Order: sequence, then C-alpha cells, then structure tokens
Amino acid sequence: MVERRFLGACLLLLAAVLADGDGEEGNRGVRLLDAGRLEKFVDELPDMPVLRGYGVAEGGNLVAGELAVGMYDTMWKFHRDLPATRVFAYGASKETATVPGPTIVAMKGVPTRVTWTNHLPPRHILPWDRSLATARLGNGTGIPTVAHLHGGVQQSTSDGHSMAWFTSGFAATGPHFDSPAYEYPNQQPPGNLWYHDHAMGLTRVNILAGLLGAYRVADPAAEAPLGLPSGAEFDRNLVLFDRDFRSDGALFMNATGNNPDVHPQWQPEYFGAIVVANGKAWPFLRVRRRRYRFRILNASNARFFRLSLSGGLRFVHVGSDSVYLARPVPTEGFLLAPSEIADVVIDFAGAKHDAVTLRSDAPAPYPGDPGEKADTVAVMKFVVASKPEHDPSTVPATLMPRYPKPDARKAMVTRHIAMYEYTKNGTDEPTHLYLNGAAYTDPVTETPREGTSELWEVINLTDDNHPLHVHLAVFTVLKQRSLRRVDEFRDCMRGSASGGAGGRNDALACGMQRHLAGGRRHVVPRQERGWKNVFKVRPSTVATLLVRFKPLEESSATASSGKSGRFPFDVTAGPGYVYHCHILDHEDNEMMRPMKIVH
Repeated sequence: MVERRFLGACLLLLAAVLADGDGEEGNRGVRLLDAGRLEKFVDELPDMPVLRGYGVAEGGNLVAGELAVGMYDTMWKFHRDLPATRVFAYGASKETATVPGPTIVAMKGVPTRVTWTNHLPPRHILPWDRSLATARLGNGTGIPTVAHLHGGVQQSTSDGHSMAWFTSGFAATGPHFDSPAYEYPNQQPPGNLWYHDHAMGLTRVNILAGLLGAYRVADPAAEAPLGLPSGAEFDRNLVLFDRDFRSDGALFMNATGNNPDVHPQWQPEYFGAIVVANGKAWPFLRVRRRRYRFRILNASNARFFRLSLSGGLRFVHVGSDSVYLARPVPTEGFLLAPSEIADVVIDFAGAKHDAVTLRSDAPAPYPGDPGEKADTVAVMKFVVASKPEHDPSTVPATLMPRYPKPDARKAMVTRHIAMYEYTKNGTDEPTHLYLNGAAYTDPVTETPREGTSELWEVINLTDDNHPLHVHLAVFTVLKQRSLRRVDEFRDCMRGSASGGAGGRNDALACGMQRHLAGGRRHVVPRQERGWKNVFKVRPSTVATLLVRFKPLEESSATASSGKSGRFPFDVTAGPGYVYHCHILDHEDNEMMRPMKIVH
C-alpha cells in the first residue's frame, strides 16, 4: 500500500504542476521550486525570540506572566536565494512574528497566562478541504485557529480543544469556544513542550503555514545542579520540519486529493523536499569544541526523521518529550516522529573534522516498503572551531530519578484502542482514519478516572507508523508486539470476518492474544522508556502503554490539602481532552477521539 500511495502522490504532484488553479481554487500555473538548486548551509541557524512566561515583582519574587501572542499574516525568508514567503506566524506583534514562533520560557509552579489573538485574513493561503470534519465557514468569515500547548498540564478550557476555535474579530467561534485567554499552571516537571494550532480539520494547513513554536518549563533549583550545557549559546531549541515551495517562494501544498470525488484536496500525508531548521532551509551553526544541548522537535506534518551525525559523533539523550530521563542514554542515531521531542547533548570536542552534518535517512512515508532503503538527506551543518577549550558543563550519571516508576499492577482499567484506515472500494487510496471505528464527533467512550492509571493496548491495523499523543496524561511503554495473521484479525475487528465470527472492534472476541502468540517483540529504545506523551505505534503491532491520569509530581500545596493524585484544577470542567495520531493529515481526517476525565 505504501508503494502505491507514493506512486499516487507523485502522479498527483505532477498533475498539480500542470493544473490550472491555485490556492483554494487549485494550482493554476504552478511552477515548483527545484530543491536541488538551493545551495545548502548558506544561512545561519536563527534563535527564535524569547518571551518570558513569568513576571518578577519587587524583591525578586516570581509572579504569573501575562502574554499576548498573536497569529499574523506576514512574510518570512526561508533561504538566502528564495523570495520571501507569505506565512501565518505567532508573535508578540506582526513585526516580531517568526516561523517558528517565539520560544516561551516558563518557570515551574508559576502560571503563564496567554491571550491568543487571531489577526489572520478572510482566506487561507493554503488549500482548505471543507469536506473534512471541520469548521465549514464561508470565505468571508475568516480562518479558525486555536492554540494547544502540547505536553502541557492544564484545564481543558486552556488546552486548545479542536472545537474551541475562533476567527479574526470572533466573527465565528467553535461550539466549545470559551475565551482566548488561557492559563498554564506549569505545575509539572521541567521539560520541553511546544504550542501549535489545533483547529479541527485545519491543523495540517495552519501548522504548515507556520503556526507553531517552542515552550520550556524551567526549574533552576532542580536543573542547575545537573551541570548540563546552559545559557543561550549552548542550550538551544532546534525545530525541524519539511516544506515545498513554488518558484516564487510561496508555500506549496497540493490542491488535488488522492480521492477528489471524496475529498477534493485531502491527501494522507504531506511531504516536502526541503528540510527546515528554526525557519531556515539547511542552515549552519558555528560551534565551539565543547558540549551543546539541543532540544530537537519534529514539527513536520508526517515526516519522520532518523537522525545521525557525520564523523562518528554521538547523541546523549537527557530527556524525551516533556520529561527528563532518569539517566542519560547515548545513541549513534534515533528515530523522531512528528511531534516528538528529543533532548540531547552533543560533544563537539570529539569532532574529527571542522564540519559535522546532522542528517536523516528515514523513508517517507515511514516505515516504507520492506527492504526499502531511503536516501540520506542533510538537515543542517555544524561548523566546528579548530581550537579546543575548557568546558565547564557535564552530563551526570543520574538526571531525574525521582519520578514514579511504572507499575502495571496499579492500573485500574485496561482499554483496547484500535487504529483503522479506510480506503475507497477497489483502490488502496485512504478516505479517512478512525480510532476504535468511531468518528471524532461520536460520543465519548474513554472516561479515565482522575488519580488513576490505565493500561492501553494500542492496536495498529494499518500499514503506517502512527505517533499516538494523549492530552493531559503521560505514559510509559511497557512492550510492543507484532500480530500474526494480521489480515484475519483486521477482518474480524472490522466486522467482516467469514461466517460473522468475532465482533466489530472487539479485540478479545477477535482473539488478540492468540494473534500475538509467537509474534515478534520489539525492543523499546532506551531513551523512550521513561514517561512520554507521544509514542510511535508500529504497523501490525500492539503497544501496551501504562497511561497516568494524575500528576507526575505532587505539588506541596496539593499534598498538604489531602488531594493526593489530583491535578491543581478541575479536570472535569470544560470540553474535555483528546487523544490522537500526530500525523497531522491523519488527525484532521479523523484519527482523533474525545476523552473526558471523571472524579
């Protein structure tokens, strides 16, 4: 199926180049930029602006931060030799808006209050497929947006619910819209988060247009003693994504769907030929011969990065997603799915040459056809100084071992979460994707109890690797096993087994354990065995997750109040939370389900 999908995408891309429409109307007169003609490593890696998510009162005490972050229609220069590109960007003002947006630095335990403002035009700059479950608005009503803090622990009214969107001037709002003013308590362990648009059916195009940015929760008292590389020069956010451009510099997204009679524009995955880091195509960074820390986010729609370094340099992982690891984990390379964050240290003192290339060799779509070998592509280059220098930083033997150890015996409920892909009769072209055979708007079926943990058996019945993200919760991966006779099991799960055996979406009735018997056990990489909020579920496997619906750390106020295991806000208030695949094209059509936390 992957091979046929890739061929179909190529034919559609050719058709788009030859088509006679543009923007929402098609691709009239489109001339695509030949990525091979752009010279690599000519732009320096930018640092995005920093917004302080806290205030400082007289006497030096920290107080809640008050920010206003807007979404603006502006221009951005992705490469020295590429004309400026029209984008949608986050910023404190239109003049300071960037792609990615400003990095928000928050302090643990100090609230950050953000008022999100929508200054976007009436029409989108990218194709908008209104056949998806989305805000079906007229062209003159505006562009729905809503910001989600990925990895954040916040009340659902501040979570960026997909149906809490609003347009410019609040000309239209979603059914769950309450207020554009959000509060992030930051009562969670220090780590890496990111914010991005989350409007239902438009997440893929709004993020592609530029609506994303990094967010950190810092805890100097806990982090400074670790001795990791610190300071703006040596501790950097690195935001990666892929894009295609027209020859005039405009962003390109094909406006013809794989099944245009079903979805006029939607395609199962978006892939661009140009790799962008911190808003620049294939940039370079001058580094000294010492340790640097990079908080690497994959903000692509669908592209996986399998990252490695030239010259034999290694990564040392100190965190995964929003949580520190208990101990550092060295690797020569690692796989990063869309929305995952790898927090790594690279020691350039061991560089054998004056240039080190960060590169990727992951197939697209991932994992590709069996035996397929993907090309190795450059991501960016490090230009290494020749002179050695003293390095006061270190990577300690232990990092944050105080977090609770996973204990499956404490799980209160076991759930089966099945991933399905549906195709048009007679073809392998997808029309939509569901979790548990249910649409996003179907009634809630997942109602975890606050203060408990659950076992989720996540069953991937598709040919794709799906990065599963659960809002509010963190989880740890206990195991991942391959299914045997997967076609037979899939037919039963879809209610199409011969003789009517089994039951629709009933893993137990369809004999899941029997299909797992004798199947391959996949090793969970060491750097992914801590607490996470995204996990890559392999095709034709069952991943067992221990999902935690309670704080990873108890605040002193919560503990002293006798509300152990409770979040510092009412989790039952508001529209609730969601879980979904974080391939953006999948979650928009409709690989996402609502979730309500109960007491």
